[in-house]
Amino acid sequence: MATQAMRRGAETLAVPTRRPVGFWEDAFYRLSRNRAAMVGAGIVILLVLVAIFAPLIAPYPYDKQVLTDRDKVPAWMVKVFPFMQPYARISDRYLLGADYVGRDLFSRLIYGTRVSLTVAFVGPLISLIVGTTYGLISGYFGGRLDNIMMRLVDVLYAFPGLLFIILLMVFFRQVPTEPRSIWDAIRIQMYKIDAAFGGMLFIFVGIGLTAWENMARLARGQVLSVREKEFIEAARAIGAGHLRIMFRHILPNIIGPLVVAETLAIPSYITTEAFLSFIGLGVNPPTPSWGLMISQGAQAIRTYPNQALAPALALAITMFAFNFLGDGLRDALDPRMRGTQ
Repeated sequence: MATQAMRRGAETLAVPTRRPVGFWEDAFYRLSRNRAAMVGAGIVILLVLVAIFAPLIAPYPYDKQVLTDRDKVPAWMVKVFPFMQPYARISDRYLLGADYVGRDLFSRLIYGTRVSLTVAFVGPLISLIVGTTYGLISGYFGGRLDNIMMRLVDVLYAFPGLLFIILLMVFFRQVPTEPRSIWDAIRIQMYKIDAAFGGMLFIFVGIGLTAWENMARLARGQVLSVREKEFIEAARAIGAGHLRIMFRHILPNIIGPLVVAETLAIPSYITTEAFLSFIGLGVNPPTPSWGLMISQGAQAIRTYPNQALAPALALAITMFAFNFLGDGLRDALDPRMRGTQ
């Protein structure tokens, strides 16, 4: 009887145990609880789908011109902007209206998503690969090599990145008709490759050459905080080589903050591309870019504001989405917030 009573008392006092939650599972849970981050992720996913299925969504080709339909607007646009009524040419063929040469604004807006998202993913990828590798080597080996590598970063960081991209694009896009040297032949070939990519090659090259300095500094700092940990010393004790220690033991422990930093930097890459297209150094016409559309629409913003406001609104929504997602990832991957809601 006493034994049964003790068992019943033990069952009464038993505390239910919770299954241990891993770091990534807990981070995903906290990310899913962040409404702003979920809204941003939903918008990004929607933009990716729009970019992939642009030919199916867009009602017209982005370069189709109908000169007789130039500057036409739908009926609902006149209700939103009543001052357009005296001179507006009404046509419900175009959801957002037509531009100054009769191209459908909605179709160009859809295709412009491809340019912005390509920059949003390729730019951070280049910066992450180059900057992480550079900072990993600098922070791991330290000493004189670290000092030389970081001084080089300081020199490059002191030069304005946007100005460097502009000079790069101007230099390579002004090519001679006939090569007079090997260097001229290289410039002509790079110009042809850039033209085949719609003018985006030098944007990627410029971003890749100027955006990795911050990532290199951040990666170096993360490596310095990890390289003397016990598990790194254990890896050295069992005879692991430098490459194995760097890429199998250090990199997985520092990649989280680096990815978050690049996610937060995505809006700056999109802004850079939009600015270059706005001043005429971005993608080659007629390839649609939101920055190029804003530039063309700004010339008629007093009479046809829809031509500039539509791409500007799309650009703003995209940047807000990536900002919300980046903030959510930063909070979700913060070890100090683990276990909180």
